[in-house]
Amino acid sequence: MDARSEFDGTTVLGANDERDMRASGDKSYANGHGKGKAAASAADTAPRNLVPFVNTIEYLDQHRPFFVRCHEDGLIPALQKLDSQLISAGHPALISKMRPMDWGREISPGQIGLINRAGWPELLVRPGKYAGFPFRNWWARKFEGRQGVSDAVVQFQGLTAVQVSQNQAAVVSDPQNQIFVIRSGGFVALALQGSYDVLAVVDQTHLQTAIKDSMTGQVLGHVQEVRMTSALGRGAKGTKQDYVVATFLNIPANNCAILQRGDELQQIPAGQHVITNPNVTFRALFTRGECQIEMPSKDIMTKDQVPVSLTIYLKWQLEEPLKLTTHGYVSPYDALRDKSQSILTQIVAHLEYASMVKSRTLGPELEEHPGDSTAFLDSLRARAMDDLHLAALEYGIVLKDLAVIDRKFKGEIAATMDHLTRRALEAQVEAANVDRENSNRVKKEEGQLQVAQVQARQRQAVADSDAYTVVSKARADAQASAIAAEAKAQSIRIQAAAEADAIKMKARAVAEIEDAFAREVELKRLEIQRVAAFGNKAVFVPASEPGMASGMSNAMTLGMAAGMGRDVRPQ
Repeated sequence: MDARSEFDGTTVLGANDERDMRASGDKSYANGHGKGKAAASAADTAPRNLVPFVNTIEYLDQHRPFFVRCHEDGLIPALQKLDSQLISAGHPALISKMRPMDWGREISPGQIGLINRAGWPELLVRPGKYAGFPFRNWWARKFEGRQGVSDAVVQFQGLTAVQVSQNQAAVVSDPQNQIFVIRSGGFVALALQGSYDVLAVVDQTHLQTAIKDSMTGQVLGHVQEVRMTSALGRGAKGTKQDYVVATFLNIPANNCAILQRGDELQQIPAGQHVITNPNVTFRALFTRGECQIEMPSKDIMTKDQVPVSLTIYLKWQLEEPLKLTTHGYVSPYDALRDKSQSILTQIVAHLEYASMVKSRTLGPELEEHPGDSTAFLDSLRARAMDDLHLAALEYGIVLKDLAVIDRKFKGEIAATMDHLTRRALEAQVEAANVDRENSNRVKKEEGQLQVAQVQARQRQAVADSDAYTVVSKARADAQASAIAAEAKAQSIRIQAAAEADAIKMKARAVAEIEDAFAREVELKRLEIQRVAAFGNKAVFVPASEPGMASGMSNAMTLGMAAGMGRDVRPQ
């Protein structure tokens, strides 16, 4: 059987159940088309062993007069086949024999022309222009307009043509008021008695009504109902009333729906389904994924008659929706709420107020400082989890987690406890504020101390840098002075050595002169240089006076030497 649906063509269309049953030799089908196998208990029937409520022959597989299926070749071949059936039965032709001309009414490609021939439908299927009266036989004929060949619905003078796309589904009522659904392809039909009425063309992927879980707000699926208007009575006193003839379901993945026929229930999986059987009703939609919620409980009396209200956290997963529906619940939350209230009432009734007031929460992680309240935590969590898990299995629910996240005492003792708790909290807040202020002061002083230390280290680093700079500069200056002095001394030594060498060379050169006159001239030159060395302001005085003549000669000699020395400029 097709995995998209567990139901036959009448109850849930979209699956070729009948053909699959006939091919596989299903005994329930062979025993009677309208009976089927009796369904087992709703709570014990697994989804893979579901038995359809109704097994009937698919509507479109039945032979009906003047009813032709549309296949891949489209609408025109189906109309031509219907035209042949009408002619064979002795009825007028459906397709007109008129031929196109060069002028007249134009029928474009992709269109058909509609002609009312004395109440009988007649179609122009060939594109072109058609002349009117008197060039054509238009007696008892009236041109009613044009219609697209690809239109989803064409209805004219008892002729009905339906074509739907992949996501569409057409709900149709036949002349006997039987409802069937077209989900692929289409049909053309001519009703001589009654009519084929197209009630709706539904987009199966975008149904109108979203069904949400009332507690979690999760979208469980989408539903859309198709109604048919029926006339009651006749004339002005007659009334019209709408009846639901088809219900479309779009169920997301990991969700399911529950259907009911009498006392029998069946579960259908995720997918697109439509219910047309009037004996089958839609019950509810469920999700099979994990859900969680915080749930407040009603007031519970402790062992010493102190009222307490608990807020619990629940996490669950619905495994068998049939069990839950069998017990009359439309939501797992409703079943868990009743059971958890009952179980918590039984457990808290055996606990005293003193043991409960010491604990604020109850969950998988216990208190940081275990004490007298540990027994309460262990007892309440363990017993509630075990009891509620076993109780939830009866409804097909697997309990994943349970935690009591808050509790609130009521009555006079609750008011007293609230007052004491408020005072304790105020004291704690004041102590916390004082500790915070002291901590802030300490941190501020520590921060200032750290700033001072950093500044001191910075100043010390600057001083060390300055001292190092001064020492380095002094060392560099001393080294530069030493290098300069050494270079100057070396230069003087070199210059002195050069002058001494020059003097030696000159003396050696003078000593080597053999000519007396040349020697005398050289001696006189040396004498002139010696006298020039005294400067032009020097005055020479004779050292002795042996005689006038010699004195005169010496004076003249000295005068000439002085004059010559004056004229000589130092090089």
